[in-house]
Amino acid sequence: MKAYGTYFQNDPERPLVYGEVELINPPRQRLRGEPAKEGVLVHPVMVGFCGTDNEFMHMSQQGLLGPKFPVGMDRLINGHEGVVWVPSQKRFAIVLIRGGDSIDPTRYTEDETYFEYGCGQADGLFCDSMYVNPDMLLDIPDGHVQDGKLALSFAKRMVFPDPFACMLFQLERMEDLGSAHWFRQTARRHHVSLEEAREIAADEIFQRTVVFGLGTTGMFIGDIIRRKHPGAKLIFVGLDEPESFKVRFACQQAGAEYLKNDFASEAELAAAIIERLGGRATMFIAASGTNADHRIAFEHEVLGCNGIYNSFSLGPKVTYDTMPFGFENHLIFGSINFRQDHMEQAIQMLARSRYDEIVGLIDREEFAADPIGAYRNKIFCPGAPLKTAVIWNKDYIDTTR
Repeated sequence: MKAYGTYFQNDPERPLVYGEVELINPPRQRLRGEPAKEGVLVHPVMVGFCGTDNEFMHMSQQGLLGPKFPVGMDRLINGHEGVVWVPSQKRFAIVLIRGGDSIDPTRYTEDETYFEYGCGQADGLFCDSMYVNPDMLLDIPDGHVQDGKLALSFAKRMVFPDPFACMLFQLERMEDLGSAHWFRQTARRHHVSLEEAREIAADEIFQRTVVFGLGTTGMFIGDIIRRKHPGAKLIFVGLDEPESFKVRFACQQAGAEYLKNDFASEAELAAAIIERLGGRATMFIAASGTNADHRIAFEHEVLGCNGIYNSFSLGPKVTYDTMPFGFENHLIFGSINFRQDHMEQAIQMLARSRYDEIVGLIDREEFAADPIGAYRNKIFCPGAPLKTAVIWNKDYIDTTR
């Protein structure tokens, strides 16, 4: 079957192309022990652009994307965030992106394999049609469909379940590690049992939290921490103006303070963070994608004794001086994953959210006419919306709601 969509190819001049492609439908496995199933046909309705898509374009220009192509193919249809229509089931669904011959595809081990729709070995959503393992089509909540169409406001929120689920996983990991890291000294301070101390420590680890880098993931993790830990002290650090819509929205959602990174030196920025926190950080979430993350946390000592460094930035190298690192008992972890239950929880939480307000739209015809230009000049550029999405199939969207 053929369909029109965008796809990446290893080409220095045309790394991203819109055109007709031949769809494939090999049997795929959701989890180890389950049967591999051919996909059912779905029609993408609303699709969001992710930073991963932009990175893939750069990799394609350099001829590096081959390992991401489906077996036997020389291209990858991208797109992994959005909502689809399932004609055979007459319903809308969210695609669970990761599956494979794994106990848990988001945390596969050396003897396991995985695939990701739109990201690795499996075609994605920027296409008129695609095939999805029927067990990987997640339900949407009731009340958002009228006369066979999705409310536009709801469809916009449904470009976020993948990154939001990832942040739910991050919260779980921070609680687990914070509990294990602190519970013995917490038990002594509070004169409680070790079991009781674990619960207290899982909350106390957020008492002074820095989110360094304010993108959508930083915004989400601040929001999620606030919901679960209302007493947390939260500070976003970013480059945007304090009065910008992005900053005001993020701070309102997370009940957080904001510090603009416009200091003459990193030392001055670090001192300002510590002052605003009322002490050194107990949790430092590195989300800026720059090498400033680890320098602010370790060299400039924003991360306090027994603090946790959540290495969420992709690309930068983390370095530290082993002498203070050991004596200050820092804990570093990094993991970018989620489980299906996180994805399902994210769908429910986002359905009740305001996150449609941060999604801008690009017209499909404009995007298809020049996808590379759209990436560079409309979607991933200064002044672009916090999130950009495209209505891929207008027949299924009610733009009045």
